[in-house]
Amino acid sequence: MNNKEILGALAMDLTRVALGYQRGSSKMVNIFFKEALKRRDELDLKTLKPSIVKLLKNLESIKSKEKDKAVALAKKYSDIFLDTFQNLPP
Repeated sequence: MNNKEILGALAMDLTRVALGYQRGSSKMVNIFFKEALKRRDELDLKTLKPSIVKLLKNLESIKSKEKDKAVALAKKYSDIFLDTFQNLPP
């Protein structure tokens, strides 16, 4: 997969992480957070903007936050990655 597809999948995984937190489903959070980390590792970081790379490196911080902050952070990251996905050339 190329970076555009991977970022789209990563954004969806993080959206599911946020939904899992909101629903109180730690199983859902764990499954999709692992998927998000896998997607991150598939990306070619050399072709991404430094600000996106910085966010990707801080992805684990979502799990260390309390529930409300984790939901907000997962949604924020999801929105950023989705915007990046939409603005990458084909």
